[in-house]
Amino acid sequence: MKRIAMIGATGLLGKPVALALANAGYEVTALVRDPGPARKFFPPQIKIFPGDMRSDTDLKKLLAGHDKVYLNLSVKQKEKKTDWHSEEQGLKILLPIANEAGIKRIFYLSSLIQRYQGMNGFNWWVMRLKTEAVAMVRNSGIPSTIFYPSTFMEAIPTQYMQGRRLLIAGRSKHKQHFIASADYAQQVLNAIETNTGNENKDYVIQGPEAYLTDEAMKVFKENYKKASLSISSAPFSFLKLFGMFNTKMNYGSHIINALNNYPEKFEAENTWSELGKPKVTLKDFASTI
Repeated sequence: MKRIAMIGATGLLGKPVALALANAGYEVTALVRDPGPARKFFPPQIKIFPGDMRSDTDLKKLLAGHDKVYLNLSVKQKEKKTDWHSEEQGLKILLPIANEAGIKRIFYLSSLIQRYQGMNGFNWWVMRLKTEAVAMVRNSGIPSTIFYPSTFMEAIPTQYMQGRRLLIAGRSKHKQHFIASADYAQQVLNAIETNTGNENKDYVIQGPEAYLTDEAMKVFKENYKKASLSISSAPFSFLKLFGMFNTKMNYGSHIINALNNYPEKFEAENTWSELGKPKVTLKDFASTI
């Protein structure tokens, strides 16, 4: 029996991974705080384990009988620096338990733009937290596979789209290699199937095409079938100003700052060689969602 435990299976990026694993014959055990919606959405191969990452007892029960765990953790847009964070306090609880449970490999979703921390005077507690989370996983004593994705295509309809408008703040200086979550999920599956030794692995996750943000919005707008969209842009200074008074907008201003300025280069040669080349173009994504 192929088994894997998951934390973060119900999120936007967790669902495609959980479904890809289930379709490939894995029995997925997903830690879920609210099991009702998850049971309606997921097929029977995905076992819903009601619990909380803050609970030692829940984590011990979750990991029992498993030797692999996939982590899709994140800092929510409304979280403050002083709040409890799954990528900080949560990992400090989980990692010792994973060692005791005999977990042989951790698969961890990180971020490519967390590298922007320290560039051009950029200093944000969320990016610091993410870089420290990677260090914690690496120093856990458990072999790990860490994924560093570029911008997910799903960010366009869920973050940039407001009603029938695509909102842009500032102007991106470097192209992003947009990746579809379906392609990412397949690459995760391939990594789980092949990363069976004790070697730590790093994979940069990038899609088949690269766009500046405004270019990506134009492609999405031209190929989106459900409604006619418009594109609006505003100076980044407006977003930064409003972020002084709103936690969610403050989060967004830092993310946009990093996305607009991180000098992303194509680095996915090894990923494509080992885990397969992504197939979904931004045009495909926009026309089929």
